[in-house]
Amino acid sequence: MTLKHSIRNLFLLSAVVLFSVSCAKNKEEESSQRQLTGNPKLDKLKLPDGFVAEHLLSPGEKDEGSWVAMTFDDKNRLITADQYGFLYRLEIPEIGSDSVAPKVEKLIIGNVAEPQVGMGYAQGLLYAFNSIYVMVNHNGNETFEESTGLYRIQDLDGDDQYESVTKIKGFTGQPGEHGPHSIKLSPDGQSLYIVAGNHTDVPEMDSYRLPNVWQEDNLFPEIKDPRGHANDRMAPGGWVANIDPEGKNWELISAGYRNPFDIAFNEVGDLFTYDSDMEWDFGMPWYRPTRICHVTSGSEYGWRTGNQKWSPNYPDNLPAVLNIGQGSPTNVMFGTGAKFPAKYRNSLFAFDWSFGIIYSMTLTPKGGTYEAKAEEFISGSPLPLTDGTIGPDGAMYFMTGGRRLESDLYRVYYEGDIEGNEGSLTLADLPSEAKTRRELEALHVDGAPASGLDLAWSNLNNADRFVQYAARIAVEHQPVNSWKAKALAEKDPVVLTQAMIALARHSDKGAGAPMIQALMGIDYSSLKEKEKQDLLRAFELIIARQGEPTGSLKSDLVAYLDPNFPANNNNLDRALAVLLVYLDAPDAVEKTLALLEKAKDDPEYQKTFTSSSDLIMRNPQYGLDIANMLANVPPAQQTYLATVLGGATTGWTPELHEKYFTWIQDAFKYKGGRSYVGFIDRARKMALTHVAANEFDKYDELSGAAMLTGNGNDLVNSDVQPEGPGKRWTVEEAEPLMADLGGRDLARGKAMYAASQCLSCHTLGGAGGNIGPDLSQLGTRFSPKDILEATINPSEVISEQYVASVFELKDGSSVMGRLINEDETSYSVSQNPFSPEVLRKVEKSNVATVKDSKISIMMPGMINRLNDEELKDLMAYLISGGNSNHEVYQTKAQAEE
Repeated sequence: MTLKHSIRNLFLLSAVVLFSVSCAKNKEEESSQRQLTGNPKLDKLKLPDGFVAEHLLSPGEKDEGSWVAMTFDDKNRLITADQYGFLYRLEIPEIGSDSVAPKVEKLIIGNVAEPQVGMGYAQGLLYAFNSIYVMVNHNGNETFEESTGLYRIQDLDGDDQYESVTKIKGFTGQPGEHGPHSIKLSPDGQSLYIVAGNHTDVPEMDSYRLPNVWQEDNLFPEIKDPRGHANDRMAPGGWVANIDPEGKNWELISAGYRNPFDIAFNEVGDLFTYDSDMEWDFGMPWYRPTRICHVTSGSEYGWRTGNQKWSPNYPDNLPAVLNIGQGSPTNVMFGTGAKFPAKYRNSLFAFDWSFGIIYSMTLTPKGGTYEAKAEEFISGSPLPLTDGTIGPDGAMYFMTGGRRLESDLYRVYYEGDIEGNEGSLTLADLPSEAKTRRELEALHVDGAPASGLDLAWSNLNNADRFVQYAARIAVEHQPVNSWKAKALAEKDPVVLTQAMIALARHSDKGAGAPMIQALMGIDYSSLKEKEKQDLLRAFELIIARQGEPTGSLKSDLVAYLDPNFPANNNNLDRALAVLLVYLDAPDAVEKTLALLEKAKDDPEYQKTFTSSSDLIMRNPQYGLDIANMLANVPPAQQTYLATVLGGATTGWTPELHEKYFTWIQDAFKYKGGRSYVGFIDRARKMALTHVAANEFDKYDELSGAAMLTGNGNDLVNSDVQPEGPGKRWTVEEAEPLMADLGGRDLARGKAMYAASQCLSCHTLGGAGGNIGPDLSQLGTRFSPKDILEATINPSEVISEQYVASVFELKDGSSVMGRLINEDETSYSVSQNPFSPEVLRKVEKSNVATVKDSKISIMMPGMINRLNDEELKDLMAYLISGGNSNHEVYQTKAQAEE
């Protein structure tokens, strides 16, 4: 074992438990399954059997940027875009050629006399209608004059160069990674679809399939993100629109997303997207994982700023086809046209940038929508996936990069026999509910025939949620006066509930009384759970839109709701608590607080978080945040009720306040996403506005004020923190500073050791964590350069003794973790360095291959917060073990004496 191997052993975060597993056996299993190429860019990939990957290009080697978008033109050339630079055109050798290196051309836009190179900063590309459509995401500067918007570049004189630039439409909002994104050709080849994130304002449209009456629609006490993210971004969030090739007619199709980067059509013309999560909300009850959404006509998916995100149970938005977990969604595409086995040819492929996974989704029609099953198609660490497409040769092309990371272009093809069209979906294969949904969607236009109202009304009580939703949107496209009286006179409780949701959305403020009275005529006890949920949401929506009821109507509504609370159902208890606290029901605070003290999260809800344990070791930068939270998951139902109580103005007693603020202080012990502490603090501060002035200091202290930083976003850390400014350290920059470490501040070095997270895992001088090797004798064995190399580039060389393993399963998925033990039938795998004792059993009968991970589980950049002097103090502390008599502590002059 080399010196470099040895020092890295000491620093690997995950390499803390020695395990008695035969590495030779693992290597034997690996080599029997796949022959390694010797190219690390290829060997890190996990591929299904029969598939071959080729590494075509690394753009950064020729200063061509970090690529994030691609499209093929009509001559089978690949057009690509650097996220912060130019467009490129590539001629790619055929599969089987002696060389796979493409010929790369930077696209010059303009004529020879006046060349214009200012087309770039693209996050979406499409070749269609003899043009390249370019989605620019940029403020504009001297190099790239184009600002955020959709552009069309054309070759008008046939010289195979682009001289015409037309700006179709500019976008307002905040350009960047939540700006406008991809462009796709419609299934009939006659129009374009575009998708934008939630920092892009919805431009004025010519028509709206989703009626443009959106509002925030919440009575839940508002807390915007404590760290300021998207605080000025209101409804409806990210959106999808359809336009003609010239961009003269715009139609809004769908909205309510956070940041969908791409969209894709299946064989029958149904549209899908992969929406992002808000990772800072991780652990909060309003956290919504990355998800595959069916983008139906007029659909709303409920994104709202801060804690205002709608529950997927709300009837005025739609649920995801599949919730995945944490990640950073980028590309989505179907395998249509690929020379792949039918299973993959009919798959929806979804790219996750953070954790380096291309998911293959099997979508099966179910009612008005689809059910989905996901497996890994390709994965690797690191593999920051950006865009992909099926090429004219039937291969999959994909690229990595983004955020100025190293970029690579790959081609993946299948070696083997390909079946015919088995499994291809046709319109005839769709269930009757899907056909009804499509019939209703034809009515999602202004001026739809009045006869369509009967069809829509008859489906407001359809048992299929997507059909029911499409029916309500169809009703909303009819003139309100044509159905208002019918709605208020409706006797069917399900139809009445949906009709009141529609009426509330299209009525002027102050018109809510007859709607509330009509809904109170429903026998609540006779309803099923979903029907109760919908009814409670209808009450909330009416009050949010039309204003709080007053007088006897308010007291009647409280009397109607109060006997049903608590419901012993988490979703219903949330809805009832919101309504009754908002309406100042006399015992709402007492009842809600009693629930808060004993509430338990539903097992299905917990899976939203625990499923992410598979991601921890795929990307240390993001994975360790997950690991930290999973070691102490916040109670989501209690947190929701605590936030409701934060807005309660009446019904408090000293005893109730004592219980509530004690819970708040206890809540700070849990670990959540980056905004968790801030959200709890904002609920705390809301509640403090409702205590008597002479009691404020008492409850402020009881609720944990002393534990918080001044802005309330973090817990106070009494340890010395880096002053910075830091930098992205390299060994070349840091090594010269090690020439003289004599007389350094070892106390500050110890503080930097803790601030850089070393202390949480390693022991030095008898103090620190016990899940990492003891570093007390580090300075007696290794040079400063060795330590710097292991710290700054932990993945460069990884010892077999401590490497994490990738278990590729026969179903196409994989498990990554530290192999702790094995028996005849299973492997025992540790996936969370903060809970190393929690082991996952992986049955050997399900494992196809076991191979080494190509990435260290030690997080890179741990010293990047430190300035020059702080780094020198840290290194002196590490090498000396905190001992001022160590030779490194002596100055050069002393050493010479």
